[in-house]
Amino acid sequence: MRIALINENSQAAKNELIYNTLNKVATKYGHTVDNYGMLNADDKPLTYVQNGLLAAILLNSKAADFVITGCGTGAGAMLALNSFPKVLCGLVVEPSDAYLFGQINDGNAISMPYAKGFGWGAELNLENVYENLFKAPFGGGYPKERVVPEQRNKKILDGVKEITHRPMIEILKEIDKDFLLETIDRPTFRKYFFENAKDKEIVDFITNVLK
Repeated sequence: MRIALINENSQAAKNELIYNTLNKVATKYGHTVDNYGMLNADDKPLTYVQNGLLAAILLNSKAADFVITGCGTGAGAMLALNSFPKVLCGLVVEPSDAYLFGQINDGNAISMPYAKGFGWGAELNLENVYENLFKAPFGGGYPKERVVPEQRNKKILDGVKEITHRPMIEILKEIDKDFLLETIDRPTFRKYFFENAKDKEIVDFITNVLK
């Protein structure tokens, strides 16, 4: 699985800690992590709303299979991600949140609080969150006797999102072009997106935007 890490501007200083902790756990389970930044406070800012747009581009183009993001509380980034098609993001604060989200909700993104409650031992909580998120295949159900109705509900939710959301390419064509360019015109995006994206229509559109 290819995992994209996206940090919001107010928490850019924590990117190295988050990336190193995530990469340590992800590689143990055979996953790859692409760090889209912000790599430091000097990078071009990424707001939590831009986190949502960037995550949606990566997931819809299949440049990433899973996104890990967040903001001060985690709530803003979660809301922004869930406003886009084919993105199912959960708010994860501690390890049981991560395990239950993966097993019950079977989503493709999580948002974490990187300011609120991020104190002594925060790096241990991060590692335990990632461990509980990736230690078992998603969608296994919890408790196990609930697996059938939980998987059915996930399929229903996916179907609802297909009805209530427009295709990503239509959104990209109508979204404010300055906002889009501010989100994607950065070295990390150019590197990882074009190496891994598989949706030709989205790739062609993004290519023209970045010309």
